[in-house]
Amino acid sequence: MELHVKVLAVLYIVYGAFGLVMAVLMLLAFGGVTGLVGLAAVNEPEALLAVPVIGALGTMIVGFMLLMSVPRILAGFGLLGHRPWARILAVILSALGLVNIPFGTVLGVYGLWVLLSRATGPLFGIEPTATGDPLRVSPPSS
Repeated sequence: MELHVKVLAVLYIVYGAFGLVMAVLMLLAFGGVTGLVGLAAVNEPEALLAVPVIGALGTMIVGFMLLMSVPRILAGFGLLGHRPWARILAVILSALGLVNIPFGTVLGVYGLWVLLSRATGPLFGIEPTATGDPLRVSPPSS
């Protein structure tokens, strides 16, 4: 399963980097459209009303893309280092990605399969018990 974890980590890094590139392109596109609408407002004063709307919409879209891309990159690098926090983050991102058809769905299903597999637990410091269930650490008694 170590190979699958590495493949998943690389896929998360690539998918996150692609999201960052797309966020920058969207930022440039919305900035350009806002500038063009601002130039059109010289002849049509009503067009000036659209500038803050376009700017706010672009900010929300770019912000959402960054909000999803940066954690993917962090999770990918964490998975390469077999960090337990990265496994949790990647499971959450995989579950959220299921609604992002088609690439997010495929990556989400693959990520959940890899990260929730019993064979993956020991890579992240989760030792199985004799029954095969993950080791549960009980709180210390007083």
